[in-house]
Amino acid sequence: MKYCVLIMDGAAGLPLPEYGGKTCLEQARTPNLDAMVPEGTLGLVRTVPPGMEPSSACACMSVMGYDPVVYYRGRAAIEARSLGISVGEGEAVFRCNLVTLRDGIMQDYSAGHISTAEAADIIAALNERLGSDRVRFYPGVSYRHICKLRGHEETLQAVCTPPHDIPEKPVAGYLPRGNGSGLLRELMTASEPVLAAHPVNLARRARGEPAASTIWLFWGTGKLPPMPPFRQVYGLSAALTSGVDLLRGLAQMMDMEVLEIKGVTDAADSDHAAQAEGALSALARHDLVIIHIEAPDEAGHGGIAAEKVAAIERIDAEVVRRLRSWKGDGLRVLVLPDHPTPIATRTHNAEPVPFLLWGKGFTAGGARRFTEAAAGRTGVSLEEGYKIMSRLVAA
Repeated sequence: MKYCVLIMDGAAGLPLPEYGGKTCLEQARTPNLDAMVPEGTLGLVRTVPPGMEPSSACACMSVMGYDPVVYYRGRAAIEARSLGISVGEGEAVFRCNLVTLRDGIMQDYSAGHISTAEAADIIAALNERLGSDRVRFYPGVSYRHICKLRGHEETLQAVCTPPHDIPEKPVAGYLPRGNGSGLLRELMTASEPVLAAHPVNLARRARGEPAASTIWLFWGTGKLPPMPPFRQVYGLSAALTSGVDLLRGLAQMMDMEVLEIKGVTDAADSDHAAQAEGALSALARHDLVIIHIEAPDEAGHGGIAAEKVAAIERIDAEVVRRLRSWKGDGLRVLVLPDHPTPIATRTHNAEPVPFLLWGKGFTAGGARRFTEAAAGRTGVSLEEGYKIMSRLVAA
């Protein structure tokens, strides 16, 4: 038996007036999922444990079969792991977004989804001007980067807010605050003149594109706890494909192979067909593969319903169709979002998400579509999300 997990990041949401009270999942045309749902088990799963942050870090850790209550200590160090950045005793790492502020308002949490190459130039300038043996910046993907602090563990006590939680809001009330926040605010302020004069931003302004006006520090983490390998926990070898550092870092922590597939990105331009083909090819040497697609979440954060619907439809056409028609030996599939990212709020929430278990051994439940409402009507629910992996791979 072979297994595949498809994570449609942020695909769940809330009803929208412009779609007559339908969610994006309900609005989207998903013929392949619709064909699979009547043959499988549809239900709801709570991927974010009560009281924990509704982040992809918590939610995806659950989906991948590990209890966040036991293993989650923060996000930045997971992304640092993906980038090969060590985090030792006495060190702290923070996610370092490049963002666009205008008149004190959070205009864009991603600086217009700045390119990875442009961002790398900016991060290099930050290291030149602000870096030291105690402060170091590391380039990541697009707007997502890492700042490592040595000898400043007090910064981990600061209360920080992700920039995608405050779209179009004044940032004054959301800057790092409390114990340990002083250095974080100093670095954010000190970054502004560096970014204002940077050639990348001058060129972006000339093209009418959002400029990266400041760094935004949040999701601070110290040294990560060890995690048992996936093979040890589930008796299966596994691999993952994703365009974001978070998922790649989680996979490394679980001792999964991280697949390098050309064309896989963190945005709508990702080559979903290549990603699906590459993942299914990896089943020749692995028992299980995880396909993570970021596009619906980015559209949700952007508040663009049509883009989110289009992202879901592309996943159905280019990925789900290939899973459904795979010609290898028996394949079991788990499809689900990691968390909702509603268009109205433009950020995550901790509500349960729909899941579909499809393949040999799963009971048909009579549902017809992969939607939040249809999943709720089945009466099938799983409160401890990390147990969904055991349901997939159970003999």
